[in-house]
Amino acid sequence: MRAIWAGLVFLLLLGPAGWVAYRVWPRPLVIRPVALIPVCEQSGARSIVTWPNRFLVASIARYDDELYAYLMFTYLRGSPAFQNAEMLLTFRKSSGAIDYVIQVRLANDLLSSLDLLARAKAGGLISDYEWRFVYIDTYRALQYQTGIFETAYNRPSQRSLETLTRPELADYIQRFVAFKSATDRRVRASAGAAPKPLTPPQASELADDIVTVSDFYSLPLDFFLGIGAMENNYMDVTGDLSHAVWKRRAGRGDVVLKRRRRKVLVLDQASGIWQITRETLRYAHKLYLKDTRDYSLLPPNLRPARELNPDEVNPQVLTTYAGLLFRDLLDRFHGDVASAVGAYNGGPGNPNPRYEEGVRLVAEYARRIMEDAAALDGRPAAAMDFLIPEQ
Repeated sequence: MRAIWAGLVFLLLLGPAGWVAYRVWPRPLVIRPVALIPVCEQSGARSIVTWPNRFLVASIARYDDELYAYLMFTYLRGSPAFQNAEMLLTFRKSSGAIDYVIQVRLANDLLSSLDLLARAKAGGLISDYEWRFVYIDTYRALQYQTGIFETAYNRPSQRSLETLTRPELADYIQRFVAFKSATDRRVRASAGAAPKPLTPPQASELADDIVTVSDFYSLPLDFFLGIGAMENNYMDVTGDLSHAVWKRRAGRGDVVLKRRRRKVLVLDQASGIWQITRETLRYAHKLYLKDTRDYSLLPPNLRPARELNPDEVNPQVLTTYAGLLFRDLLDRFHGDVASAVGAYNGGPGNPNPRYEEGVRLVAEYARRIMEDAAALDGRPAAAMDFLIPEQ
């Protein structure tokens, strides 16, 4: 005690300089731990572990791109695994950069909530997680940040998709196609032969190709995007491996399964992002040879060759063929988008209404998310705290 008084007297004698030295000099950190005592209960054969007056929150995903983070936030919020949980989209600002973190508030039952997170990770829904208990003020702050994004991306659209510039469209579509490929159920399953989601360069290249082809053939861009999502979620994977058709004679590279009088049964598997079968590809190539459009306006990588080899078609050229097929169907049905989309899957004689419904849902979602993003005019929602009142 005498030592403390002596020190204070000494500091007073030193005057202001001594007081400043006392304030900034390194001092021991006094830690007063607060007891966090769990409450353990038994409900039948199940044990329940809770922490009173706390909220169990887990971080389940982290991104550096806002629009992509928002897309993943809406996807995870709608997943069956988290249907009874509260999804939160939060952000942290550091050195001029913004880090976007998807968090989820779970039931205040540690055992069952950790089991839910473990199952979500094992099922490929999330790659990892970190959990913690927080006080109500922290939880309210996370809700507030989530509200910023909800408000920013759900305001009345101020710009239509048709008014967006080419760079804006390519930028938004890049994020959208990357998101769709990453959330494909085959990718999430992580099976041995599972397709790989698009890399950023692949997504960027495809987005640019989609905008170019859509503009070249005057296609409804949102429905063209919907077709790509319905067919293969924009991934270059062979499909319909067992599909076969009867034809008069086998063509170059055809695999003949049966012969009957003057016909042969050949494999007609689909390929690429747009799942164009070999026979449909041949039909699209005939359309191309008869087309009077100036294909020199297309970049070289999107121009079909004059001679078709179904086994060696540039994946980018398949986007051109898909656009040409869609344009042909639109012309056949006199601009009726619903019939043209249904015919892309079922054929002109038997348009598939269920397929059209799925494409339309994707088209509407893609349009809405791009128009909402454009309404922000390039500004991150995380920097727009003024959008909702203080709480």
